[in-house]
Amino acid sequence: MSVDFKGAHYPKSVILYAVYFYVRYGVSYRDLEEIMEERGAEVDHATLNRWVVKFSPMIAANAQARKRPTAVSWRMDETYIKVKGRWTYYYRAVDNTGKTLDFMLSERRNKAAARRFFKRAIGTNSVPDRVVIDKSGANLAGLESVNVILKFTGSGSTIKFLQVKYLNNIVEQDHRFIKRITRPMLGFKAFHSADATLAGIETAHMIRKGQLDAIGLTAFQQFGALAA
Repeated sequence: MSVDFKGAHYPKSVILYAVYFYVRYGVSYRDLEEIMEERGAEVDHATLNRWVVKFSPMIAANAQARKRPTAVSWRMDETYIKVKGRWTYYYRAVDNTGKTLDFMLSERRNKAAARRFFKRAIGTNSVPDRVVIDKSGANLAGLESVNVILKFTGSGSTIKFLQVKYLNNIVEQDHRFIKRITRPMLGFKAFHSADATLAGIETAHMIRKGQLDAIGLTAFQQFGALAA
């Protein structure tokens, strides 16, 4: 999916630089405004916010479609992200080598949210052999619900699951990168902007992990290639 920059009052390269810098290095929009001015582009912080919210999800969708195959053993967990002064639930999954599988922001932490996340992750990565989850009853119920669907609509095979905390250390450690980037952003004012920004952060994180086939390209060049 090519990202459409028609109607933008700035060159594509300027927009991509601003979006990448924001989602990769964790700065406030005010700081980014100053950084862009130093680069010779006078862009107000409101415009920078619109760029991140508009273009990050499309670039993230391309990253999911183009990333290298992941392992069939998953680690799933959720962490917390503050939106409008309230905690929301951020579902994430990596494979047993630490590669990003999928992610989803939710206002609720329950069976329906967990089921929605597992279905989404399967849609982008195919059905895993096993999933390690925490002791959450909601996550267990969501996975069991997905297994029912797989049993009667798929090949008949279901997903094995384990509730072993130490096996989930890899995804809990991976949360730290996301939190380190979001901390200087001073919180999110709206759910949709949080969701879009997190998609951009995850994409930059995937590039950092080497999940795209882009030999010889810098991290920024890989990010820009996802908009082509």
